[in-house]
Amino acid sequence: MTLIVQKYGGTSVADPDRMRAVADHVAYTRQHGAGVVVVVSAMGKSTDNLLKLANDVSTVQPGREMDMLLTTGERVSMSLLCMALAERGVEAISFTGSQVGIITDSAHGKAKILEVRGDRLREALEEGRVCVVAGFQGVSTDREITTLGRGGSDTTAVALAAALDADACEIYTDVTGVFSADPRIVPQAHKLARVNFDEMLEMAGAGSKVLALRSVEFARNHNVPLHVRSSFTWEHGTWVTSEEPAMEDPIISGVVTDASEAKLTVLGVPDRPGISATLFEPLAEANVNVDMIVQNTSTEGTTDISFTVPSADLKVADEIVSRIASEMSAAGVTQDSEIAKVSLVGAGMKTSPGIAARMFRCLAEAAVNIEMISTSTIRISVVIAASDLETAARSLHTEFDLDSGESYSAPLPERK
Repeated sequence: MTLIVQKYGGTSVADPDRMRAVADHVAYTRQHGAGVVVVVSAMGKSTDNLLKLANDVSTVQPGREMDMLLTTGERVSMSLLCMALAERGVEAISFTGSQVGIITDSAHGKAKILEVRGDRLREALEEGRVCVVAGFQGVSTDREITTLGRGGSDTTAVALAAALDADACEIYTDVTGVFSADPRIVPQAHKLARVNFDEMLEMAGAGSKVLALRSVEFARNHNVPLHVRSSFTWEHGTWVTSEEPAMEDPIISGVVTDASEAKLTVLGVPDRPGISATLFEPLAEANVNVDMIVQNTSTEGTTDISFTVPSADLKVADEIVSRIASEMSAAGVTQDSEIAKVSLVGAGMKTSPGIAARMFRCLAEAAVNIEMISTSTIRISVVIAASDLETAARSLHTEFDLDSGESYSAPLPERK
């Protein structure tokens, strides 16, 4: 029997009407002969409301207790969906992450999955039941409840699909698939029928919010086909697989934009061995994710080092960097929160020289100044002024023949 894992995000189960619609779709899938495991997120803004409640109660929030609190949101969703399925004559059973044997490390708030046992799921599936699992959570090797961090429900779904050897993992969200660009910024963007894992990893790493980076890594490592779809239209979406692009496919698959980063520059850093380690090791210890790094050519024994961090971590990063800059007698630290990152992603870059030059010429003709550049085998990213984001994205989308010829007209979710 075909086995499908379906994951529904918070907007997909945001209210009773949406919950009933999901139940209809799960029932439809089951009635057509497939075994179904469903992973659900918390309803709507439930997690945000729980975080606000915690902040209202106390400024001291132990990680263990926060995880105990936040995992209740997904438990509400799983129970309600099982009730909706029961009304449709579908026998369903709900499980928490710990009940299905999602074993994690002990890092509260950002735990990593070590093992998925899944024995109770296999037994329930053999009995013909639909299994509904609370996403975003597991149990640590210390037998404590843990949460998996951002995108945790996506990661849960992919991990279960891998452990159960599912035929596919369907990720239902509020967009109809993976697009060649964000349609809010580039109206001419079109939905991609297929993307390979490497391209999707680069898109997620460059700032695309459609799929969580960790879930794509898990899917690639375990070769789990992903189908990104909308729970609002139920139309076919985008397949993310290990399949390499065909020869006739475009060189560039997408233009990815990210306005969630800020730039720090350490001026007049002594140019000697070990300085970079002295600067970046404390940031790593503080869990600050450094993205792009540029070091200028040394002049008279000093250099400037610029790098980007998530805007949410700017305050913490600035405090750490300013302290270290003082200790190493650097000239000072500047910060810029009005930046954006634009990336070209495409497997065709491997065999197509001149993409970078074409990108830079396109931006120059659009009067967009480049502040930083970073590349990989199938990605080129540039940092520009935030005010130039829309111009840059639209110009590049047109330059690389990605325009659909018509403006995207489907309803778009609100920006978060």
